[in-house]
Amino acid sequence: MTFTPDYGLPTADAHSSTTPGLQTRAIHSHQAPEPRFGAVNVPIYQTSTFAFESFQTHRGYDYSRCGNPTTDALAGALASLEGGRHGLVFASGLGALTTMLVALLKPGDHVVVEENVYGGTFRLLNRVMVPYQIQVTYVNTAQPEAVAQAIQENTRLVFLETPTNPMMKLADIAAIAKITQSRQVLLCVDNTFASPAIQQPLLLGADIVLHSTTKYVGGHSDVVGGALVVNDDALHETLQFHLCSLGASADPHAAWLTLRGLKTLGIRLERHGSNALQLARRLEQHPAVEQVIYPGLESHPQYGLACQQMAPDGRLNAGGMITLRLAGDVSHTKRFLESLRYFTLAESLGGVESLVCHPASMTHASVDRDVRLRLGITDSLVRLSVGIEAVADLEQDLMQALQNSHQTAASGV
Repeated sequence: MTFTPDYGLPTADAHSSTTPGLQTRAIHSHQAPEPRFGAVNVPIYQTSTFAFESFQTHRGYDYSRCGNPTTDALAGALASLEGGRHGLVFASGLGALTTMLVALLKPGDHVVVEENVYGGTFRLLNRVMVPYQIQVTYVNTAQPEAVAQAIQENTRLVFLETPTNPMMKLADIAAIAKITQSRQVLLCVDNTFASPAIQQPLLLGADIVLHSTTKYVGGHSDVVGGALVVNDDALHETLQFHLCSLGASADPHAAWLTLRGLKTLGIRLERHGSNALQLARRLEQHPAVEQVIYPGLESHPQYGLACQQMAPDGRLNAGGMITLRLAGDVSHTKRFLESLRYFTLAESLGGVESLVCHPASMTHASVDRDVRLRLGITDSLVRLSVGIEAVADLEQDLMQALQNSHQTAASGV
C-alpha cells in the first residue's frame, strides 16, 4: 500500500458540519494511523531518496530535500491549525524567512518591517538582504497609518511580529491587511510568540504566516525548525520551488519531534498563559520592577486589541512571554539573572521549562546599540519565557531573585 501524506482528519468530520477544535486537529490532522501497518504515530521516513515505481514514475516522492512523508505530515498539520491550505517546513525559522524573502523579492524591491523584530531577523535583513539591493523600511506597526505611509510603488512585502520580541507590542493584523490588500502588497506575520493556539493571522487577512517551530510549536527545547503557511496556490508553488532549490528543508526526525510536541500545543498554551498572567500581576506590584509588559494586563496599551486578536475561543490568552524593566542599574540585573533557580538563563523561548533572557546582550546583541535604546531595549530589560511548572514555585523563584539582587546591591557586595 502506498503511503498518502495528506491522509487524516478532514475539515469537517462525518458526524458534524463544524470544523474540529484546535486541540483535536493538533492530534489528528494529517496524523491518522499509517495505512499499511496501522502505526498510531506518523513514522519517521529517515531516508534521503525514494525508489521509483518504474521509469519516470515515482510514488509521490523522489528526494527528501524536496519532500518527505514525515515533513509533509507536519506541514499539513500546521496548515490545519492556522486555517491555511498549504504548509511548508524548514530546518529553522530563519531558513523559512530566508526562503520566503528570496522567493518573493528581487533587487530594487522594498519591504516594510516592524522596527522591533527579533535580532536574527534584523541581522538577516540588514547584513544579508540589503547588500543584494533589497530596500528595508522599519516602522512602528502598532500604528497602521505608519505602515500605510511607508508603502512605496516598489513595496512587495509587509512583515510583522505580533507580539514583538521583546517589547511585546501588538500589530492590528486585520487593519494592516486591509491596507496591504488595497495596495496589492503581501502581508507576512511572524506568529511565533502567539502560536496558532492563540492567534491565526490568515483568518485576519494575512497572506503568509511564519513560525520558528523551535519555540511553542515544538515546545520542548529539543528541536530546531521553521514553517510557512499560506492559502494561495500559486504562492505555495513558488515557495515550494524555492524550498527545494535552496535546500533549507526540515529533516524527517526533526519533523517527527515537532509533530510530537504539536499534539500538546493547546493544553500547553493554556498553562503557559495562566502562569504568565498570574506572575505578571504579581510582578507589577513589586517595588524592584519598574515596568511589566504583558498583553494580558490591563496596563498594556493595547490590551483591547489583545482581547480581540488573541482570544480565538472568546477568552484572552496573552501567551507565556513577559518583559520586565527592572529598577536599578545593570549590576542589579546581573544579580537578578544569576539568582534565579527555575528560570534558566538561555536563548530561545516557548519550551515547557521556564527561561530568562537578557535581550540587549543575547537575542538583540546584533542590533546597533542606539537602535536598541530607542526601542527601549536597555540593560535593565529582561524577557521571561514562562514555562508550565507549578506557578507557586515560579513566583517564589522570581521573588527571591528580586529580593536577593537588591539586598546584595544595598550591602555593597
